[in-house]
Amino acid sequence: MNTTKSISDSLKLLISILLCEAVGIVSGLLSQTNMSVWLATLNKPSWNPPSWLFGPVWTILYALMGLALWLIWKSHADETSKRIALFVFALQLFLNFWWSLLFFRFHSPGLALINILLMIGVIIITLFRFAPISRKACWLLVPYLLWVCFAAILNYAIWFMNK
Repeated sequence: MNTTKSISDSLKLLISILLCEAVGIVSGLLSQTNMSVWLATLNKPSWNPPSWLFGPVWTILYALMGLALWLIWKSHADETSKRIALFVFALQLFLNFWWSLLFFRFHSPGLALINILLMIGVIIITLFRFAPISRKACWLLVPYLLWVCFAAILNYAIWFMNK
């Protein structure tokens, strides 16, 4: 008889989504210090989205990331493949967390640009690690990759216009 307790798929789903959303919330809260005042002083491109758009977009993207994480976590793939995929996912989430702090809290678009370029690379690696385990998980991360690529271009434009 197997006496080891495992986490139900429903609980894994809840943990996965809450983890991803929490990264965004905590990073956002830590980035708030003098953000509005500093941001208002920056030159921005004419195609810079309105500020109100970022919250809903990121909330949706973090939920999609959580769903992707859940699909990998609950999969029956070999443990080594899963561990590597989850590690790479965690690395991109770590870089994601730091981008807001670098850009908004530390007022460093240059360091944030380096961070976001690394993040794009790690997201692409995550897609390649997720694809053999779950095609759905891989595709759930595509909107995230596209938004981060857009954010990198915006980050570059702001850095260039304010150096």
